[in-house]
Amino acid sequence: MPSKPLSALVLAAGKGTRMQSDLAKVLHPLCGKPLLAYCLEVAEAVGAERIAVVIGYQAEAVRQACAGSTAVFVEQREQLGTGHAVLQAKEIFQGYEGNILILCGDVPLLRAETLNRLIDCHSSVQAVVTVMTVVLKDPGNYGRIVKGAEGEIRKIVEAKDASAEERAIGEINTGIYCVDSRFLFHAVSRITNHNAQNEYYLTDIMEIARQDGLKTMAFVASDPLEVMGINTPAELELAAQIKMSFGT
Repeated sequence: MPSKPLSALVLAAGKGTRMQSDLAKVLHPLCGKPLLAYCLEVAEAVGAERIAVVIGYQAEAVRQACAGSTAVFVEQREQLGTGHAVLQAKEIFQGYEGNILILCGDVPLLRAETLNRLIDCHSSVQAVVTVMTVVLKDPGNYGRIVKGAEGEIRKIVEAKDASAEERAIGEINTGIYCVDSRFLFHAVSRITNHNAQNEYYLTDIMEIARQDGLKTMAFVASDPLEVMGINTPAELELAAQIKMSFGT
């Protein structure tokens, strides 16, 4: 089966209040480069033919920091959730038919090899959406992966909306996906904000796919640190130590 075209959509609109800084989170430097630069580099490394970045807080500064990349930018003027962020890129991908990698601008340790395995997993089972997950001993406030009896994904539930039984699940959502483009924008247009945070959750596309009888898949990453989002100064320091240990 010939491989589908591949593009990437990077979510980079948030402020990152836990970084204790006025600087947009994706602009915090890691080993001399902004966090977002690593995300753009890995998208290019896996052959994304089109890279779109959703920006919001300090949008112009983010554009300037990435001036040397081939990425195009779209602004999310109101922070209404990840599903709403993806919807802002609908026009950029108008007429595009292929897979879209959804990446987080604050995940700088993700390797091309891992993304390629995600893409291969997605293609091999002909899923419309595959989410990268990881199993944690302490899943904290991450969204939980709720599976059915045969291992299929029934839904992803945010921690604030989870029952006690769901909160006990250790497999969590990394925020990284491979999605069929036609399904993606059809699905995000159907998301509602009826949840604890009144936001449009991108995670709801998993349940929409299931309701429509479409194939969903989970790809389990082996290393939690590789898919770690940078939310605090301590996590940024840890990422710097990991980068330096590999000489990068």
